[in-house]
Amino acid sequence: MKIWQKNVNVNKDIETFTVGRDRELDLQMAAFDVLGSLAHVEMLESIGLLTAEELNAIQVELKNIYKEIEAGNFTIEDTVEDVHSQVEWLLTQRIGEAGKKIHSGRSRNDQVLVDLKLYFRSCIEEMVGNTSQLFVQLIELSNTHQNKLLPGYTHLQIAMPSSFGLWFGAYAESLVDDLEMMLAAYKVCNKNPLGSAAGYGSSFPLNRTMTTELLGFERLNYNVVYAQMGRGKTERILGQAMSSIAATLAKMAMDVCLFINQNFGFISFPDELTTGSSIMPHKKNPDVFELIRSRCNKIQALPNEIAMMITNLPSGYHRDLQLLKENLFPAITSLNECLEMTTFMLQNISVKDQILDDKKYAYLFSVEVVNELALKGTPFREAYKIVGEQIENGTFEPGTAIHHTHEGSIGNLCNAEISAMMEEVLSQFKFEKTHQAIEKLIS
Repeated sequence: MKIWQKNVNVNKDIETFTVGRDRELDLQMAAFDVLGSLAHVEMLESIGLLTAEELNAIQVELKNIYKEIEAGNFTIEDTVEDVHSQVEWLLTQRIGEAGKKIHSGRSRNDQVLVDLKLYFRSCIEEMVGNTSQLFVQLIELSNTHQNKLLPGYTHLQIAMPSSFGLWFGAYAESLVDDLEMMLAAYKVCNKNPLGSAAGYGSSFPLNRTMTTELLGFERLNYNVVYAQMGRGKTERILGQAMSSIAATLAKMAMDVCLFINQNFGFISFPDELTTGSSIMPHKKNPDVFELIRSRCNKIQALPNEIAMMITNLPSGYHRDLQLLKENLFPAITSLNECLEMTTFMLQNISVKDQILDDKKYAYLFSVEVVNELALKGTPFREAYKIVGEQIENGTFEPGTAIHHTHEGSIGNLCNAEISAMMEEVLSQFKFEKTHQAIEKLIS
């Protein structure tokens, strides 16, 4: 069954090729397709395209289908093209002619659009929740280990003293900026395209403001042509936000792979959280973080993949857009898994103390000595030269005291301020508003 089917049977090879992975991927959008239909039919009744009796029958059965989806009892049959066709077919089978009226005033194009927007909203909430949990873990570790020093590097060469407080805190603050990006993506996803139909509106007197409110969207995609143009663009913006989080995770994973190495030995994990070698019995490999690194590097390619699929498409709908799901949906799952696994691993991390007692780190404190001379009145450039000559002739004797007290430095991490920034970003998502709308729609 196809919404667009007429009296011509489509060639089976053509059908297989064009349906692609829709049946598999559309299952993830099934609940949201029902929600879109619930809002749409309530609006149709308000403008006289459904009777009150028809609306009631449709609502009752759509809510039954929604419950079946939530219980895992919903499938898209092989003879049905996609989730939209399956829901409409089930409805018509169960309540008769009234089920055939739910497509009035909309196209499969805006059905897909609204399903995707609702699905992305839900996915963003999950990603934000997982990112927030990782943030809390990083801040906790930063505070716990704030006084444990480790070497800082530039060019992978020993540079200046750092600390685990700084290291953990740096990735926490990075996640704040990542969620700023995700907030922008959420704002784009939280606009209602329903009623744009095939991209040129409808001659029915649709009340698009009503469906916007029913579905808990912040506002409309007003221009119906742009509503359709937004497909692809929305996915790309979401991909960019996901890429930002992935970049943070990938960099941290690389640090972990270095720091766990025996030549560094700064951190460790319980044996049961590492993997071994088939021939080297001493090996304890950081496979989890290597896979996080690779998965997140793959996610960083996502915006470019999407861009290449939509570049130079003219306005209007094109079947190319169907394939975006194949790239984006698995990436969402992968990013959530990486966030969850990173948090779990960090809950079990062990941090080495007294790292800088090793003499090979003595030159880390050269800048401290230069600064001390400058504070006593020696011009900085002259102080730099003096210490440089001491290093060259082997007479350098560093002090190891740390005097970093300015904002965001070793002695003043500003974790409370970083946490406040995160709270400010999180408060702007206002997920509770969408929850209230959806609860009202399905109750």
